Amino acid sequence: MFELPSGAEIQSIIAVLKANTGFFIPEIYLSVLFMAVILVDLVTKGRKNNVLSITTLLGLLGSIYFIFQQHALPSGEIFFGMYVIDRYALFFKYFFVVSGIIAVIITMADEQFNREVKSMGEYYALIISMVIGMIMMASSGDLLMIFLSMELVSFSAYILTGYFKRNRRSSEAALKYLVYGAVSSGLMIYGFSLIYGLTAQTNLIKISAALAAHGYDPLIMILATLLILAGFGYKIGAVPFHFWSPDVYEGAPTPITAYLSVASKAAGFALLMRFFYIAVPRAALPVEDVMGIDWVALLIVLSIASMVYGNVVALWQKNVKRLLAYSSIAHAGYLLLGVLLRDALGTQATLFYLTSYFLMNFGAFYVVTLIANKTGSENLEDYRGLGRRMPIAGAALTVFLISLVGLPPTIGFIGKLMIFSALLAKGSLYIWLALIGVLTSVISLYYYMLIPLNMYLRDSEQPEEKSFNPGLIANILMSFLMILTLWFGLFFTPLSDFARYSSAMFGITLQ
Repeated sequence: MFELPSGAEIQSIIAVLKANTGFFIPEIYLSVLFMAVILVDLVTKGRKNNVLSITTLLGLLGSIYFIFQQHALPSGEIFFGMYVIDRYALFFKYFFVVSGIIAVIITMADEQFNREVKSMGEYYALIISMVIGMIMMASSGDLLMIFLSMELVSFSAYILTGYFKRNRRSSEAALKYLVYGAVSSGLMIYGFSLIYGLTAQTNLIKISAALAAHGYDPLIMILATLLILAGFGYKIGAVPFHFWSPDVYEGAPTPITAYLSVASKAAGFALLMRFFYIAVPRAALPVEDVMGIDWVALLIVLSIASMVYGNVVALWQKNVKRLLAYSSIAHAGYLLLGVLLRDALGTQATLFYLTSYFLMNFGAFYVVTLIANKTGSENLEDYRGLGRRMPIAGAALTVFLISLVGLPPTIGFIGKLMIFSALLAKGSLYIWLALIGVLTSVISLYYYMLIPLNMYLRDSEQPEEKSFNPGLIANILMSFLMILTLWFGLFFTPLSDFARYSSAMFGITLQ
């Protein structure tokens, strides 16, 4: 029979919650910022100004101070094991906050918002909401917190994807995103219920201990794994859970497409790695284990399928945003190569690759936004002659695309080099995975270089070729991102060291 907690137990719970609140300051601050943006929108409703965007930018910048303060805190679990504070979580907190800042900056540059949107208050509030949800995903140490944080991110993303309400393409993308998201969430929560049925635990560390101590039914575990991977695979956009990506990336506002392709994907990987590294006992990992659950073999299949499918299908794309969507699927495959290693070098390589992908993908989408402002098109054929009409944009986009291929001297080359080096260091079994990664990167060279080919080597079909000037601030930001992409391709040690520092995860020691 269920018994209500006593007064002493309630007081003990309240005392623990109060003590743990000090570890939750960045999240509390961002929640206050969320409400502040809504209040600012109520005050400035109907006015054409940048108060909302500046408030959001300054607010997100301010959160970095509170995140930095958490480096002095000890690693551990808070809120009864629901939440985790460690260096791994701090890496992603910085990542998601800076991603939110870049998304706001790209939004400010996108002229389509001026034409189609009257109120921006909800938009910026939802971006902050996504930042909060993604931070919570990276710090979740419990199945319930994992599900709640993923749903917070998903609901915000559904609305932002369809924010151009009068745009049929945007509304269609939001509907498809919602349907795929609902199905994947249902599958994942059912997988969680099977794990709970096997272990009677929701905490990741306790799940691992229970599985290692008491064993598990192989068939139930395989079913639970496939269902959980459906949820994680949807979030990272890996094959065969990628079907939403091309349509959503093409139909969503370009700043949201960039945001989903970088930040939302990184949140999925943050969650996947924490679950895979902590909840899955090492006894279940050998590739030769065919009776039990084999996470490594499953991740290998997902990785190869994503690299091959993403790069091959991208060859036929004529819409630049859709091309980058299939590119994003391929990059999910490269990232999975680092995840499946489950060691310190693989984790460091994955975190570094996410950082490199942040720079080059956000940079590419920013330039695509500026070009769309001037040409009104995202079609590859309309990029003809743009290298002469928008010289800085053309140069920057070329550098970002070279980095996405993984060629020197860009940060993308270092990212892929670290992934492939981690595979080779693991042993001869993984050499063929590195080879597939190299070969698929060669395929990507063709479709990425179609864009510079059109910009520089093909003439525009329009009789007059007037130059397009995106503005001083836009040129400065493009140049800054381009320089960072090249700079960290040559001097990558600080980022590499920070990735190694951040690869320590509470509850496990990576070997």
